[in-house]
Amino acid sequence: MAQSNVDNNTSVFCYKFPGVLFLILICIISISCNNNKSHSVQLVSSTRIIPANAWKAPNSTTIPKNKTGDMIRYGKELLAHTAKYFGPRGSIAQLSNGMNCQNCHLEGGSRLFANNYAGVLANYPKQSYRSGKIQPLSGRITDCFKRSLAGKVPDTNGREVRAMMAYINWIGQGVKKGKKLFGSATEKLTFLKTPADPHKGQAVFISKCKVCHGVDGEGLLAADQLTYTYPPLWGDHSYNNGAGMYRIGNLAGFVKNNMPFGATYKSPQLTDEEAWNVAAFINSQPRPHYDQRNDWKDLKNKPIDFPFGPYADNFSEMQHKYGPFGLMKAAQK
Repeated sequence: MAQSNVDNNTSVFCYKFPGVLFLILICIISISCNNNKSHSVQLVSSTRIIPANAWKAPNSTTIPKNKTGDMIRYGKELLAHTAKYFGPRGSIAQLSNGMNCQNCHLEGGSRLFANNYAGVLANYPKQSYRSGKIQPLSGRITDCFKRSLAGKVPDTNGREVRAMMAYINWIGQGVKKGKKLFGSATEKLTFLKTPADPHKGQAVFISKCKVCHGVDGEGLLAADQLTYTYPPLWGDHSYNNGAGMYRIGNLAGFVKNNMPFGATYKSPQLTDEEAWNVAAFINSQPRPHYDQRNDWKDLKNKPIDFPFGPYADNFSEMQHKYGPFGLMKAAQK
């Protein structure tokens, strides 16, 4: 009976005061939409400000118009279109998987949180904890060819590697050794409380990444069939499992700030969780293997997200690949 009285009273109110009811409904809908909108913004693109003194790459118009400048411009071309010169159908040599250096070092190594070259000149030669040796810049380029480009090494004394170094050194001019740079490497995202989930990541890939990188992650070749417009994310022509991008933390931070197309540090399109999960999915797919038995001999320097043992702790390879990393980090203290 009580329910019936309520229904009857409501009906009378609606009949006598239809205008008031309409206004109430409009207010409810407006509040609901605003709440949903603010919640969405908070999750995906909460305000992220780039410091006013953040590093900016020098303008390419300042490259000198002389022989030194010619080498710098040639180096930039090689880094942007590496496969044209060193890919499976390269004009100089057939050494790499078909990817370009610029696929990981976006916009010629000038973009924030996209593996830019800002601090390279100031910090190389430097101690490589992976190899346990002092590594010159030519050695770092060697590593990229062997790991990210899953190939062989060009002559480090040859004109091409010297040109690459000339460009990398030019873009890092003015940076002081040891200076902490905003936007270098990739962003270190907050750890998830649970392991990154490849199954959830697959859903993100299908909705956000497939349109460019292909349903099977095969990428999209350019019209010349020599280089990739959108690089392969797994398979024979992608980076091997010795590359820095195979560490899920590196890939998640890269994706968060640069993917899908149009995303930036200030305007990301994925939540942190989506970035972790899609990175987990991508790195769960098959790719070339690289012999890493000589890597990370000093176990205490091995990154927490390096997915191959042995380790200085008792966590499994699966845990080191997908997390949760917060628990492991706490155990290291």
